[in-house]
Amino acid sequence: MNRLIEPKVRGYICTTAHPAGCAKNVHEQIKFVTSQPPIASGPKKVLIIGASTGYGLASRIVAAFGAKAQTIGIFFERAADDKRTASAGWYHTAAFEQAAHQAGLYAKSINGDAFSDAIKQKATALIKQDWGGSVDLVIYSLASPRRIHPQTGISFQSTLQPIGAPYRNKTIDIMSGQLSDVCIEPATAKEIADTVAVMGGEDWMMWIEALLKEKLLAQAAQTVAYSYIGPTLTDPIYSQGTIGAAKKDLVAASKILTQRLHAINGKALISVNKALVTQASAAIPVVPLYISLLYKIMKEKKLHEGCIEQIYRLYSDRLYRPNGTVLVDAQGLIRIDDWEMREDVQQAVAALWPKVHDENVATITDFAGYRHAFYKLFGFEVEGIDYNQPQIAAVPIPSLL
Repeated sequence: MNRLIEPKVRGYICTTAHPAGCAKNVHEQIKFVTSQPPIASGPKKVLIIGASTGYGLASRIVAAFGAKAQTIGIFFERAADDKRTASAGWYHTAAFEQAAHQAGLYAKSINGDAFSDAIKQKATALIKQDWGGSVDLVIYSLASPRRIHPQTGISFQSTLQPIGAPYRNKTIDIMSGQLSDVCIEPATAKEIADTVAVMGGEDWMMWIEALLKEKLLAQAAQTVAYSYIGPTLTDPIYSQGTIGAAKKDLVAASKILTQRLHAINGKALISVNKALVTQASAAIPVVPLYISLLYKIMKEKKLHEGCIEQIYRLYSDRLYRPNGTVLVDAQGLIRIDDWEMREDVQQAVAALWPKVHDENVATITDFAGYRHAFYKLFGFEVEGIDYNQPQIAAVPIPSLL
C-alpha cells in the first residue's frame, strides 16, 4: 500500500523512515566512493557487525565499491508492517544490496541480535557455505544501548553518566534548538559495570573467538572496532565517564585479540573516529551542541567529513596503505579524528562555547546543519526526493527473502 511518509520524532529518535530518501543517501555514498581512487590492496571478504547505519554502513559501502569486496552485514533492524515504516537501517541495507548485486558484487545480510550465540552461529555457517572461510576484515560497529548476555541471559543497560562527581554543562534540544543546563548524576558501580558489559570488548572478543574456532579468518586478517575519544569539553560525560570505562575495556580487548590473532599474523585495531550526527550521538547530552559548533568550524576550514569520507580515509590512508603498514599513533590507535582534534579546531570550539546562548545559537553554531544531518539519517530532507509522492513502505532486502 502506498502512503505519504513524514518524519515523526520522539526524543532523539525519528520513529519513521523514508525509503526513497534512505536509498538516495546510500547511492550518494556509493557515488562518492566510486569517484575516489580504488583501494587496490583492500580487503576481499568483509564481515561488518553493525552494518546498517552510520560508520558501519559506510564501512560496507567502502569495502564493496572501493575494494570490490564481498560483504556480509549483521544488524538488528525492523521491517515495515501495516502501521509503521521499516527502520532507516532496513531501507539502507535494501538499497545497498540492490546496488551491490547490480554491480556484480556478493552481498548478503543477517538480521538479528548480534550479541546472541544464534546470530554468531548463523554468520559462521554462512561464511563456511558461501566463502569457505578466509574472512580478511571484521568491522565491529555495534551501537546498542542494551545487551542480553548469551551465556547468562542477564540483561545489561548502558548509561551516559560521569564517574565520581555530577557533571553540569549546557545542552541543546535537537528539535527546538533551545539551550538548557543539564546536571547528570554520577554512575553507580553497577551502572559502570553494565555499560562496560554492553559497550566494552567482550562481545567483540566473542565474535573473533567464534571465527577463530571455525578457522574462518584468513592469514593476516584484521579486525577493527570503532571508538571515540573527543575533546576536553566532554571528558566528564564521555572519555572519563561510563562510556570511557567501556572504551578502555575495548582497548584491553584489542590487545588480547592481537595476541590471539598472532598465529595467523593478524591484528585487532581500534579506530578513533570523528564526532558525527548518528542515532547514538544524538542521545548524549552536550554532544549535539558540541557537534553543531564543530561542524561550523570544520566547514569553514574545509575539513568537514561525513561517515563515508571518514571511512574511505580509514581504508585508503590507514588500513590499506600501498606500503602494507597500518598507520597508528603512539598508543597503537588509528586516529581518523585527527582533523577534529587539530589544535586550531579545538581552540575555536572552546572560544565559542561560552558565548553560545538562545539568541545567537542559529548564527554562532551550525545547528541548522546538525538538524539537517539528523533528518537525513532517516531519509528526510534529502535533495532530489519528492516527499509529496506516496511510498511503498514494505521494501524487501534481497538476501533476506
